[in-house]
Amino acid sequence: MSKTTNMIGGLLLAASLAAPAAAQDGAASWANVQQSGVLRCGAAVYPPFVSFDPLTGEYSGLFADLCRMYAEDVLGVRAEFVDTTWDNIVAGLQANRWDLALALNQTPQRALAVGFSDAAIPDQISLAYRQGNNKIPATPASFADFDVDGVTVIVTSGTYMDRAVTAVARNAEILRLPSGDEARLALMSGRGDVLADPVDSNTVYVASNEDWATHIIPEPALSRQGMAMGVNRSMSYQDLQSLNFFLEELRATGRIDAMLAAAVQQIIDENQ
Repeated sequence: MSKTTNMIGGLLLAASLAAPAAAQDGAASWANVQQSGVLRCGAAVYPPFVSFDPLTGEYSGLFADLCRMYAEDVLGVRAEFVDTTWDNIVAGLQANRWDLALALNQTPQRALAVGFSDAAIPDQISLAYRQGNNKIPATPASFADFDVDGVTVIVTSGTYMDRAVTAVARNAEILRLPSGDEARLALMSGRGDVLADPVDSNTVYVASNEDWATHIIPEPALSRQGMAMGVNRSMSYQDLQSLNFFLEELRATGRIDAMLAAAVQQIIDENQ
């Protein structure tokens, strides 16, 4: 074998050994996050899960607090929140614009594109509406009571509520809006008749507008899912287990329930 052949063989061997390492370096990992010193959290605002104060520039809410705790207490880095929308939160995770997607409901469609932590909390849809609206029965029980001609159901575009309502609505009109704030304002202003939102969000909304608003949890359920952290699909099993164990302990000790209750109460107090 010639010296040239030996040289080529050596270069090919070196390239083959380096390729997995390079792929690993480019994968989503907590080691990369620790090296950068920052855990980037994609945050689409949806109180009480993710809230934003424009006066202070601070994020709060259950999942913002969980992101901050995992960054500081487990990884030893600081949390950085990246503003996004529900239409873009999955795409941004795929494009590595953030390391975690906050308050992401576990759906089979999303699971084809991104990974998930274990659920931090269970979640389901409730339907908020204005008391005395003559388009709605006095004691509605199911989504069918709202799914009639002339009724407009409000959803936030790109959310699991959008998907769930779209799947079952046959007669009602669907009003899709880009943010939760705009969706809640649409019900308040009368642009729509019914707001399909997570039960915890509607609990806060109704408590802040108890003079005119109420809500029900429909049976049969429109959707019941886990709300979790979204991660890049390239994340290793070991790294994902670290996040899962972190959430498991907080659930088992009741701290997540307490954190959610505190986030709900804070918003109610601020709106009284």
